[in-house]
Amino acid sequence: MSTSNPGKLYVQKFLLWMRHVRKRADYVARPKVWILSAILGVVVGYGMVGFARGIHFLTEVFYGVGPQTLASGARGLDPARSWIAPVIGGLLVGALLYLGKRMKWLPEAKCQGVAEVIEARAGPPGHISFRGGMTNTVVAAVALGSGASAGREGPAVLFSGTMATVMSEKFKVSGTDARTLIGCAAAAAVAASFNAPIAGVLFALEVVLGNYALSIFGPVALASAIGAMISRFHLGDAHAFAIPEYGDPKAYEVPLAALLGIVCGAVSFAFLQLNAAARVSMRRFLVRYKKVEPAMLPVIAGAIVGTIAIFFPEILGVGYETTSKAISGEYALPVLTILLILKIFATVVCLTCRFGSGVFSGGLFLGAISGAAFGATLGLIMPGASADPAFYAMIGMGAVSGAIIGAPISTTLIVFELTGDYEMTIALMVAVGIATLISQLSFGSSWFHWQLNQRGYDLSEGPQGVILQTIRVRDVMRPMTDDSQPLDAEKPRLRANQTLGEALARMSDLNLDGMPVVSTEDKSKIIGYVTQIKALNVYNRALVDSHIEHHR
Repeated sequence: MSTSNPGKLYVQKFLLWMRHVRKRADYVARPKVWILSAILGVVVGYGMVGFARGIHFLTEVFYGVGPQTLASGARGLDPARSWIAPVIGGLLVGALLYLGKRMKWLPEAKCQGVAEVIEARAGPPGHISFRGGMTNTVVAAVALGSGASAGREGPAVLFSGTMATVMSEKFKVSGTDARTLIGCAAAAAVAASFNAPIAGVLFALEVVLGNYALSIFGPVALASAIGAMISRFHLGDAHAFAIPEYGDPKAYEVPLAALLGIVCGAVSFAFLQLNAAARVSMRRFLVRYKKVEPAMLPVIAGAIVGTIAIFFPEILGVGYETTSKAISGEYALPVLTILLILKIFATVVCLTCRFGSGVFSGGLFLGAISGAAFGATLGLIMPGASADPAFYAMIGMGAVSGAIIGAPISTTLIVFELTGDYEMTIALMVAVGIATLISQLSFGSSWFHWQLNQRGYDLSEGPQGVILQTIRVRDVMRPMTDDSQPLDAEKPRLRANQTLGEALARMSDLNLDGMPVVSTEDKSKIIGYVTQIKALNVYNRALVDSHIEHHR
């Protein structure tokens, strides 16, 4: 047949090849996801433009200047105004948080950020409330506009996650595609916020998704590019920080950068440890004194920040002006040391007292200050033998912020795109790697993963661990009729809200093939039955789906 009619054979081979292409396209190039990622890029891009302009407007209302000149503008104000501005901001933030809790828009009276988006991605995926996301965005704008010592990447990513959730539910996409859209939205948010499209892609893949699959990269890159283009069109294409001229780095600057990485690792550990200790202490305080309204905490933070700002307004807001001045070498070593201590303290107070949520901008500030101080110290020890302090300030920016958020790759690129300087490549990578290693060894995780650990999620075990933590017994049980007999008090049981991992461990410990499932409210009412075989089948299926999702 093939000899007598070769043309027909070629047609059959071509049709077979097209079927294979179409089958691969179902996994790699899903048109619906690409279209929705482009829409998300536009929506999130314009959302970030509005967010940035809102912060700018509120900063002018409170201080009479924009965010880029907040420190110098606040220094020229009457001390009473410098103090009262963050206090009023704290009152407004507290009122919004209280309203959000009463209206059930926010589960708790607190600001949300990147951790909530990672949690939503880790689940089936989870849901981010539209009203809660919008309330959180307004709260963050008020906090940052009034001088809260926090960052804007947390609320920006939370806003993007909200938009992704709305889009996923509106168009009824699968759980896999919903997770991809969360990554697309996060990439657009970072790209639009920092004018950093490449870093936006890697932030979404490295921090939010924890996944570098080829099928995910394309839509994420598209959303990031669109978000960045919209931001550049409306806000301009200028770099966030002006980089002064400095000498060409020498070969021995790399070992010095490694030493700076150790310093930055210690700074990031101190920041993380103080934040974690303050969070735990505040939680215990609120549990012990239940009459204390959590929504009043931002007022306390505002009063503390205002008091510091009377003497050192450099700690106000995201601190880009101060960061630029540190890079330019405008601060002496004693001032740099004071600013480092005060910024850590002010940021810990704001995050603990719910007066803001972002940590990345604070990491940039602390890194620039640490690097500038390191460079100034080297200048005293061996004058003229090392690069300008600006060189070490930029390296410090990447090292501290990367160690705090646990994203060395995307943070390195963010510093590149924020500064537009590629001369420090090797030294920056060395410092970021060492600082991140020290932070992971000493603190145990990034800030976002620590927050998730406090909620019962341990993402360090990879996809297989996440599956065991996110699938619940109610998802795998066989429902029982309402007229089932009450369960005897001594009989073993599972609760409907327990995780799949807990259920499998419990059945293994008791050497049981199955267990009854009881209601969370009534521990004697049987609502279902789960078998070990069914639980293992669900787990194995989820493992296969996860493997396909991470490697297709």
